[in-house]
Amino acid sequence: MKHLIDQASWNRREHFAFFSAFEEPFFGLVATVDCTRALAEARRLGVPFFLYYLNAALRAANEVEAFRYRIEDGQVYCYDRIHASATIGRPDHTFAFSFIEHQAGLAEFLLMAQAEIAAVQASQGLRLNETTGRPDVIHFSALPWVRFTGLSHARSFTHPDSCPKISVGQTYVEGAATLMPVSVNIHHGLADGYHVGLFLTAFQKQLG
Repeated sequence: MKHLIDQASWNRREHFAFFSAFEEPFFGLVATVDCTRALAEARRLGVPFFLYYLNAALRAANEVEAFRYRIEDGQVYCYDRIHASATIGRPDHTFAFSFIEHQAGLAEFLLMAQAEIAAVQASQGLRLNETTGRPDVIHFSALPWVRFTGLSHARSFTHPDSCPKISVGQTYVEGAATLMPVSVNIHHGLADGYHVGLFLTAFQKQLG
């Protein structure tokens, strides 16, 4: 479900009009989260760490209203719930897009995610379709080979896109903590650095 934002009374109407006119309206930043407890909990539960933090990121994104805004035919809508279109790798080093629905509990999320991963592994190509290309998703990717400090995305400026893009990098140990870089790219007409900060705070809370 979604509802239309009344731009006439919206406090971001000028921000939206200004940044929507840009060829590249997205901005991005990279921050670090502490995943020490999350990694330990994933190991204790026998859960793939990727799915553990993907679930945490999706929960955090749903907590921040700006991350649920989408632009459709020039109008802004707020979705009640958003999901994940995550890139899933294959043994031959290709990847495909997926659709993983947000679930109330971790167990339900794992069942959904593992079934989708199995479908990716049994397929070829990108799997770009109406489901993986839904607007009510975050675009999510993991680069566990790279401890990045910056990240950009390939984008078509002519293709309408307002989905936040969240990427995580290689974990590393610093003192007693295990840390992980997180990149967030989002449409500036819909969100500012403040909202990215809300997401990162919520993500850290979900990780423990």
